[in-house]
Amino acid sequence: MGYGIARRVTGGVGIKFSGSATIDGAPLFMPITLNITPNEWTCLLGPSGVGKTTVLREIAALETAVDFDGSITTSDNKPLNDRVAYMAQSDLLFPWLSVLDNICIGAKLRGQSADFERATKLLDRVGLSDHKSKKPKALSGGQRQRVALARTLMEDRPVILLDEPFSALDAKTRAEMQELSAELLKSKTVLLVTHDPAEAARLGHSVYVMQQDGLQTIKMPSTSPIRATDDADTLTTQGVLFRILRGQVI
Repeated sequence: MGYGIARRVTGGVGIKFSGSATIDGAPLFMPITLNITPNEWTCLLGPSGVGKTTVLREIAALETAVDFDGSITTSDNKPLNDRVAYMAQSDLLFPWLSVLDNICIGAKLRGQSADFERATKLLDRVGLSDHKSKKPKALSGGQRQRVALARTLMEDRPVILLDEPFSALDAKTRAEMQELSAELLKSKTVLLVTHDPAEAARLGHSVYVMQQDGLQTIKMPSTSPIRATDDADTLTTQGVLFRILRGQVI
């Protein structure tokens, strides 16, 4: 069902992340090479503390507490600069702004006119059209996360970095928001950090498991995302990911 939200098909932007990171001289992760394919979803899993969020923040050129030794290059050899939208683990909503104004904050901070019509349609898509005038404190954690997702979608950038965007949602809403994101981010270059093997198996074109000593690439089903939750190949991939995360030999 279309609402005119995914307005343009952007040129593909691939990203190559190569390097290692240390914190106060101690290794966070050893040298890795992460290839993020243009116009596809790349999923990054791994135990807590191995640097997955650091990878996202380095690509987004945000402050980190690490020393990164490496390079981040693009397939078109152009800087990422304003081509990235980033959704953090916490919703980072402004408590004094309404839901609608939070979604439009990017345009306001850039001194641009906010597209309230498009923002209202996005709110409808994430199931929050009745809450657009509320302040964040009046929302549940899952509702706040959906506002943050709508704000990220509102930016309409060719590169989307998502850090556990569906973690606070119940199972039904999570599945619906996965499907909505897959629809609206079609033709975008997406890097998703998640702890959920089922989510990666369902959404990923490519999936990597990150550990302190490197990356492991996972063979994905031949079917294209977004995959059915009960698809046999999806469930098999989910099982493989779960066993890797538990340290079992594959």
